[in-house]
Amino acid sequence: MKKLFIAAIMSLSLLSTSTFAEIKMGIILGFTGPIESLTPAMAASAELAFKEASDSGSLLGGETIKPLRADSTCVDSAAATTAAEGLISQGVAAIMGADCSGVTGAIASNVAVPKGVVMISPSATSPGLTTLDDKGFFFRTAPSDARGGQILADITKDRGITSVAITYTNNDYGKGLADVYTAAVKAHGIKVTTVAAHEDGKADYSSEVGVLASAGGDAVAVIGYLDQGGKGIIQGSLDSGAFDKFILSDGMIGDALTDTFGKSLNKSFGSLPGSTGKGAGVFKKVGKAAGIDSSGPYTGESYDAAALIVLAMQAGNSADRGSIAKNVMAVANGPGTKIYPGQLKKALDLLAKGKAVDYEGATGVTFTDVGEAVGSFLEKEVKGGKFKTKTQR
Repeated sequence: MKKLFIAAIMSLSLLSTSTFAEIKMGIILGFTGPIESLTPAMAASAELAFKEASDSGSLLGGETIKPLRADSTCVDSAAATTAAEGLISQGVAAIMGADCSGVTGAIASNVAVPKGVVMISPSATSPGLTTLDDKGFFFRTAPSDARGGQILADITKDRGITSVAITYTNNDYGKGLADVYTAAVKAHGIKVTTVAAHEDGKADYSSEVGVLASAGGDAVAVIGYLDQGGKGIIQGSLDSGAFDKFILSDGMIGDALTDTFGKSLNKSFGSLPGSTGKGAGVFKKVGKAAGIDSSGPYTGESYDAAALIVLAMQAGNSADRGSIAKNVMAVANGPGTKIYPGQLKKALDLLAKGKAVDYEGATGVTFTDVGEAVGSFLEKEVKGGKFKTKTQR
């Protein structure tokens, strides 16, 4: 009898452990590297969605999530791949990330897709990722630069720019966006004086600025990263007096840039994915309550990426990797009850009852047939040394 009692206790213990074990989720972003000033808020936003689901008590009958962070570096594909392998070896059900396009493509192609692990990137925007052979495991809540470059060109035209020099960071993101932007501004009748690549990680960019200055232009379009070469191009331009008006890609927009240059950027403008819709307003309140500044780039997209993973689990009633992949599109595109930030418990409860949801989230999520956000964009300008949103595009 004593043996039977002990066996029963052990059985109950094992059942409890397996039923309520934490579900591990990967978050891989460039915590070091050229966008390191952006990633803390992005990671915190994703973790907010995971915490919201855990605290709800409604996720798969009471499961909780344990987020695991890893560093993509943004630029080192080998390091990023190794970091992703580390996450997967720890048993993550899915990955929120990566961030920059080159490392995202490397992780997807070399690790996540072969291992059957869903990745939802909040910020990888290279047009090349649209045709990635992802077997249905890669999604992104950020729209492609194929549209982003056109939007930036439209803003350039509307701002009265008649000639522009273009410099881009020499990687998948920079070249892809520069190609789209160059073609689009030329189509608007704007003269492109030069298109020149720059490398990140240099201490001095005077030679690159010299090339841009020799070509001339009303402004220089800086397609790069605010913590790396893009910042160096602006510093060199201001120091030499070559340019005082900068057209900024999404990777250049963040408080770290205006904290450095302040009112010297007052003539500058740019664009990045984002929304001024209902979801954005709700997320601002939800983020503020959690101590997160939601105004930074890709914070809403990060929350949405994590939320979609959670809802896909619930829709399939499983944390199985394959089940998550099969259900992302259904919760992203509905039809069903519209769900906004802070409403994950509501969504989880509806899904548990077999009802459909249409996740709008912070950014008005709607996916194309290949699983990337259609997206909207915010026109940004610097006024009083701070980035301000002018309008949604």
